[in-house]
Amino acid sequence: MKNFLVHDENTRAEMLNNIGLNKIEDLFSQIPQTARMEKLNLENPLSEMETQRKIKSFSKKNKTDYISFLGGGIYNKFIPAAIAQVANRFEFLTAYTPYQAEIAQGTLQIMYEFQTMIARLTGMDIANATVYDGATACAEAILMAVRIKKLNKVLISDKINPEYLDVIKTYTWANGIDINIFDEMPSNTSEYACVLIQNPNFYGEITELKTIDTLLIVCVDVSTLSILKAPTEADIVVADIQTLGMPLSFGGPHAGIIACKEKYMRQMPGRLAGRTVDKDGNQAFTLTIQTREQHIKREKATSNICSNQALMGLWANLYLSLMGEKGFRQAGYLSAKNAHNLSQKLANKGIKTLNNNFFNEFVIEVDNSDKFLAKLKSKNIIGGLKLDDKKILVAATEMNTDEEIDLYIKSLS
Repeated sequence: MKNFLVHDENTRAEMLNNIGLNKIEDLFSQIPQTARMEKLNLENPLSEMETQRKIKSFSKKNKTDYISFLGGGIYNKFIPAAIAQVANRFEFLTAYTPYQAEIAQGTLQIMYEFQTMIARLTGMDIANATVYDGATACAEAILMAVRIKKLNKVLISDKINPEYLDVIKTYTWANGIDINIFDEMPSNTSEYACVLIQNPNFYGEITELKTIDTLLIVCVDVSTLSILKAPTEADIVVADIQTLGMPLSFGGPHAGIIACKEKYMRQMPGRLAGRTVDKDGNQAFTLTIQTREQHIKREKATSNICSNQALMGLWANLYLSLMGEKGFRQAGYLSAKNAHNLSQKLANKGIKTLNNNFFNEFVIEVDNSDKFLAKLKSKNIIGGLKLDDKKILVAATEMNTDEEIDLYIKSLS
């Protein structure tokens, strides 16, 4: 019941004596009195069992039984139970896991296999072993394009995730890069280092990709590639991989990826794991083409990313392995089917879907977004993401049942 052992008085005295102090208060002598808190208004200490009981009582105040039709970059997807059982094993889950990859051959092999899977999904020649998330993947890909083309201007679609755009603006501002936001892509893009689009875009619309006269960066939702054609027209593909088996987790941790054509490989930031043989001729894995700033001169580094999301890469590995091609495709099919089913039933109620082509996410137009969502919430349904006073972004996944879709429609009556 008392798992946390504190230092006794003799130990405290010995520690203070070693650093030339007389009492604990001397440790804080440099902090002005005006900045100190006289006392904390805390209750009497509790045992571990009492603490657990109290926290559980607090948690019961949370409402967790909502039916969700939220999207906008993070989605409620089916997660095989075996993922957590494997990924949470002590061999993988350490304080060191999300950062350095050189910890073990097993981690390096996972990274190599992850890269292979992502390259197959995206249709690119090579993929890195994760960056922080989809937003930083977009920003890093832009910096990558600027280095390749040696141009300081970029074009960005106005239909990308607005949170991604915020991160991009921070990166480009710090690097003195001029960004230009467009609605319709200009016919001549040769003066720009790259064009960045999202497909399907933030509003769920699927667009036809075309080759252009500069580098094309395409941000994708990798789960849509279970059915949609790989974006092989792109030079660089980026994504957030939350839909590959990662829980919502209040927005993270997730992971991002960058994949590209082989000729741009040396400008790609993040880690690359390679397969080779050791001195005895046995298969071995190692990091390769290391261009992070702790390996080469800072000004020549492709990125300041010295960390990756190895554990999240493992989650994605496990998800794709457990689902297999058939299961992965089935989950994508069900997501699209449910979304189109909901859109049609909304249309039957006179609620217009604004998208022409969509996968599992679409925009509806209503008289009043707040009233529309409030009516659904009163029935324990989160009906979508408010875009403005009359538009709502709605998403469905394989987790939404026919009964939930029918309840969504019925709740609007």
